[in-house]
Amino acid sequence: MSYAPILRQLADRQQFGELLANAQAYWHEAEDCQALPLLALAHAQLGQRHEALAWLAEAEARLVQLDLDARVDLAGGYCLLQRPLDATPLLEAALEAQPEHALALARLAWCRMHDGQAELARQLYQRSAELAPQRLPVWSALARLCLEAGDTAAAQQALDAAIERLMDVQGELPEAVVAQFSAQFRGLQLEIWLAQDGLARAEQWLDARRHSLSEDEWSGLLCGYGALLAGHDRHAAAEEALRQGLKHYPKNSALLSQLAELAQVQGRTLQAIQLLRRLIQLPDMQEAQAVSLWLRLSAACLQQDGEQARQAAQKAIELAQGLQAGESISEAGLLGLRLQAKQALAQVESQAQQFEVAERLFGEVLAENPWSVPALQGLGQQQMQRGKIDEAVALFERIRQVDPPRGYASLINARQFPEDVETLERMEQAARQPSLEGSLRAGLLLQLAAAWEKRKDYDRAFALAKEANDASRKLLRYDGKAHRNSCARIRHAFSRSLYQHRQGCGLDSTLPVYVVGMPRSGTTLVEQILAGHSQIFGAGELGVIPQRIAGLNRWERHSGSGRHYPDCVDDLSPYVTAGIANGILDELREYAPEARHIVDKLPHNFENIGLIKFLFPRAKIISVRRDPRDIAISNYFTDYQAKHGGMGFAYDLGAIGEQLADHNLLMHHWQQLFPGEILEINYEDVVGDLEGSARKMLEYIGVAWESQVLAFNELERPVKTASVWQVRQPVYQTSKAKWLRYQNHLAPLIQGTNARIEWDPIEMVTLPEPGLLNEGVELYRQERLDEAEYRFKKLLHHIPEHAAANFMVGLIYVRKGHLKAGIELMEAGHGKCPWNPNWRKDLIQAYQLAGDTEKTEALQRTRRTEPNDDPDDQGQPLGSATFTETLGDPGRIV
Repeated sequence: MSYAPILRQLADRQQFGELLANAQAYWHEAEDCQALPLLALAHAQLGQRHEALAWLAEAEARLVQLDLDARVDLAGGYCLLQRPLDATPLLEAALEAQPEHALALARLAWCRMHDGQAELARQLYQRSAELAPQRLPVWSALARLCLEAGDTAAAQQALDAAIERLMDVQGELPEAVVAQFSAQFRGLQLEIWLAQDGLARAEQWLDARRHSLSEDEWSGLLCGYGALLAGHDRHAAAEEALRQGLKHYPKNSALLSQLAELAQVQGRTLQAIQLLRRLIQLPDMQEAQAVSLWLRLSAACLQQDGEQARQAAQKAIELAQGLQAGESISEAGLLGLRLQAKQALAQVESQAQQFEVAERLFGEVLAENPWSVPALQGLGQQQMQRGKIDEAVALFERIRQVDPPRGYASLINARQFPEDVETLERMEQAARQPSLEGSLRAGLLLQLAAAWEKRKDYDRAFALAKEANDASRKLLRYDGKAHRNSCARIRHAFSRSLYQHRQGCGLDSTLPVYVVGMPRSGTTLVEQILAGHSQIFGAGELGVIPQRIAGLNRWERHSGSGRHYPDCVDDLSPYVTAGIANGILDELREYAPEARHIVDKLPHNFENIGLIKFLFPRAKIISVRRDPRDIAISNYFTDYQAKHGGMGFAYDLGAIGEQLADHNLLMHHWQQLFPGEILEINYEDVVGDLEGSARKMLEYIGVAWESQVLAFNELERPVKTASVWQVRQPVYQTSKAKWLRYQNHLAPLIQGTNARIEWDPIEMVTLPEPGLLNEGVELYRQERLDEAEYRFKKLLHHIPEHAAANFMVGLIYVRKGHLKAGIELMEAGHGKCPWNPNWRKDLIQAYQLAGDTEKTEALQRTRRTEPNDDPDDQGQPLGSATFTETLGDPGRIV
């Protein structure tokens, strides 16, 4: 009797450790060659590539003895080792002999997917799932393919089937396997809701999962959600979700780590450093994990504070040397950590121009691992700085064999351009090699454009920049019309009447200073000048204001108002406004507790001046202006790697022109709204009269003159933006009128800038007073039902579809005995927010009071179909769940 079917069942259920042990025992006992492919498959799934290849070779040698099922298993091993060309003939032959072989269909589906035949793969997975519905991985793969095809309904259907199958067999599976599939299905559910733009439902579902999952499980789920949001260019929403999670688990390392990564990729290095330090100080941190965190901290500090970077690297070396190989880390992993730590210190020494020390450290790393890309790149960049071109090129050639783009890009990344045309042409050839990025590498072409500009071949430079930007635009989601409509709504929402009717809102603080302007207008230079003052701290580009806007949008989604920012600013009461403002001040003070003023130089905060002045009426705002043609060319030639940061317009001259026009109109609106309160500084004036401009800015902020602000390029606190290499130099004149080199190419820019500014008609509800919902909820808690009802109805007069207001009026009606009318209103509210568990509980109880068993059972069944949902919480009085348990406190939007 063959035990192969039993072994295959272990593979189906992803119990690969057990599969390996049982297959080995079976092979040694029976020497049945049908087990050979399963041994290879188990090793491959466990990441043991060398062993997997050995067993595959053994199976290939006995191919004629393998039955059909074993040949399908052999194909599975090929699939796991990324060898679809070897797997496909075996699977096609198997299906020719047995057309309804479910596992062969599934594995052939993977091969077709690998070949780019997504629709055919989907059909094969669908047929496999129908034939063998118990195979959970097939349903999961089918759901993902449907999701990638944009068919979210089919994806949800496949996921529901997977969840149902898991519930059927979970009693037969080990807990670890059930947990693995459950986590996988939760992640898929979040992806589907995100694809359907169901953020509110996803967030509420995540909140509910917190009560039924362990901290590690829930934080892992939330990190996955954050990664999904970031992958959809919703980085502010991702940060908001992680920060909400940290309210529940403030010492969770996974949440803090991902938040640090998000800050780093968006260029907010100081914020990333703070988060990494917070992570390192957590108790019970594993030593190997601590080494990695110190390495990340060193890399983050490298451009901010060389001494901190050195201390972090040295700490990593110290900890790594003290580690011993064991269960938590292998010998190979330990060696890798030690080499990474040494490489980090080498990078610090190179940055400090301690070239001899750095070269020795790089050499020690390369002696152990000759193909360490970071060490090769770091040493190569250093050799370029020292003029040792041939040595650097040799190092970059070695990188090219492992990572070609990095090898070719290192020269220009260091802002040291090759002198010979041949090198540039070789780099251009490499940039045109197809890769996962596409048919060409846009970033490398933009770097080459800068190199040709330096050689004064401006037409070739522009041609390369245009080609790179045209390629990048295909991958971007920038919508110029949507931006124009957004700016129009901002102007409409932040009107003079708003501030007249909301007097007394905001905090009387002058701590925050905002430097705003179009990107590449000179905001970095202005911040550097200000940061040279003893009472002013330059915090760089902070995401504080966009994060609060994301928080406001979250509140509106969860209340079911149907509104979003900026429409909802009329609902900001003094309490809510003070809560938001105090949260911002607390965050700013963490950067420099003793500073009198802290500068946030996020350029696009020019769109958020209305909110800034609402929160901080006395905040100082410096608007930096520059010749728009120079702004346009500088943006067009810059590779914004963080394209998600609102820079999608920078890849098209026409879009840049439109953005410049939108910026001008918006700044005109703010100057009219806040006359004399916003200081306008021209970049050309700063370059032409540095001291005069500096005095003007310091006087505006309200601090005494200090001459050291003129030596901004000597600050020990360099910056990390697209301007970092420029601000290390004294003020220079060559950046003025740079556009003249490209004036023959500026027609799209001029057309975009001068085109008529039009936007869609604006329909925006204006509430006569803020906080009606919050006041009504508070009155309801105090059992003052009539007064609460009046507040909710007043809100409904202006927003008839407001879900929370409808639900709360319905709740009051039910409590007063008006069951039919109350239930109708509760149904209306719940229908807009079906993911709200507290409303669902209340509606079930209302149905029970009305004796409507059919609706009660239907709603209870709906709840039970939610993945991993908790049982209905019986016995609580109607409406007992506090409203802010569902929505959060609007005054604590962080």
